[in-house]
Amino acid sequence: MDWSRRSVLYKRHLLRIGGGLIRTVFLLGVGYVTLYPLLFMISSSFMSVSDTLDATVVWLPTGMNWFNFQKAFDLMNYGEALKNTLVLVLPCVALQVVSCVFIAYGFARFKLPGLPILFALLLFNIIVPSDCYIIPVYVLMSELKLINTVWQFYIQALFGVGIRSALYIFIIRQFFRTMPKELEEAAFIDGCNPLQTFLRVMVPNIKSAILTVSVLSLVWYYNDFSMFGMLLNGNYPLSVAITSVGTTLDSNMQYLTGQAISADLKILRASILAAACLIVVLPITAVYVLVQKHFTEGIERTGIVG
Repeated sequence: MDWSRRSVLYKRHLLRIGGGLIRTVFLLGVGYVTLYPLLFMISSSFMSVSDTLDATVVWLPTGMNWFNFQKAFDLMNYGEALKNTLVLVLPCVALQVVSCVFIAYGFARFKLPGLPILFALLLFNIIVPSDCYIIPVYVLMSELKLINTVWQFYIQALFGVGIRSALYIFIIRQFFRTMPKELEEAAFIDGCNPLQTFLRVMVPNIKSAILTVSVLSLVWYYNDFSMFGMLLNGNYPLSVAITSVGTTLDSNMQYLTGQAISADLKILRASILAAACLIVVLPITAVYVLVQKHFTEGIERTGIVG
């Protein structure tokens, strides 16, 4: 009896160790695949000409070479591109979040004829890539004489048709559905009208959802290339300006720097591109690090349905 019990406990112990080992190997593999491009980009961005030509230098450069960052900064006109990004992205995010909160509350609380059909169409819109309807958007904005202005993006965000708005509406709707209706009934008894109930009771209780949607909206607007590249003819944000780095290095290298440095730039082309990518992702990475805890909590609560 004792031997049988010890055998069962021993097998359980082995299974527990084996399961932990498998999970560790799996997570290490996923972490390696995920972090390898980022680590390679950081390493390449500090490479000098001698490091690039030295076959023994793979990951750790011999020194901190800031020339790649300076050249990428100049080619992108980083300061101007960052200013354009803030002017475009921040108002769009604010308008989009406000409109999505109102629309999501309507889907979560109101019972209107045809509302399930509208919500089904909303869900269908989640899986449709923005590239599929960029031509109709361009035609519409052309007719409104808004091409190459920031107002075309503000209008789309305000009316809930900005980048991935359908997904944000779905996320916020899930949060509203988890909230008991007794909160609204208590607010009505206390004398609040529907708008006051919405602003003073419902919205403060979905702060995590608003933060989650704000971060997602910020990331998608910040990284969007097709919409900004199609609807703007100048004053490009970082997502579009970064594409000029490789083109400028290829076409105007000798004209920009002279014959001697041109050869070095050809060698450092990949390193300069890596430096450009790094300085572009740094702002959005810093934002994510600051709000990571609350953002993760909001994502975890998204799937709860009341």
